[in-house]
Amino acid sequence: MKKHILTVILSTSLASVAHAAPTAFDFKDPKGVNAIQFSLDSMLEPIAGTAGGVAGTVTFDPAAPGATHGKIVIAAKSLVVPNATMNEHLVSPNWLDVATNPEIVFELVKLEGATTTGNVTSATATGKFTLKGVTKEIKVPVKLTYLADAFGKRINKPEVKGDLLVIRGEFTVNRGEYGIQPGKNEDKVNTEVKISLAIVGSAPKA
Repeated sequence: MKKHILTVILSTSLASVAHAAPTAFDFKDPKGVNAIQFSLDSMLEPIAGTAGGVAGTVTFDPAAPGATHGKIVIAAKSLVVPNATMNEHLVSPNWLDVATNPEIVFELVKLEGATTTGNVTSATATGKFTLKGVTKEIKVPVKLTYLADAFGKRINKPEVKGDLLVIRGEFTVNRGEYGIQPGKNEDKVNTEVKISLAIVGSAPKA
């Protein structure tokens, strides 16, 4: 009897450890719909656009969210706005210079003040944000939604096992601080760039 109880306790402990193991989520979306939105609410010409070239890996453990680490990478050439001429300016050397700086990166340094309700963790993400070759440390309020066993449902293949992690957040950067036309065209192109994201990472299981 004692041996049976010991076996049950040991099995339960091992199951808890396995459940608490951190998981790496790939943000290169198999459906190709991940995108980040940006806007510059200028006085004369409010501008809004998207960036679809999302990639990167974030390792997350719902039992220990403070240990979250990883980075999100955006292909700079994937940034688009509705106006074709503005698009040409956007990728040019005077603006993003995508030929020289092909990636926009947020690398997580730490996740602070994490509180979890249900499957949603709210926290402040401190990270190194790189834009046009300039890296600065910024803080971003984020919400991480952990969706266990939801991968197959998302790709319409319920027989495929795996988890999902949805990251939501919003922050603002000053374009001039990243060498993007500092002090210029401020009537048409706001100095503040608002960036918002709601992106999904996948962790398929064998």
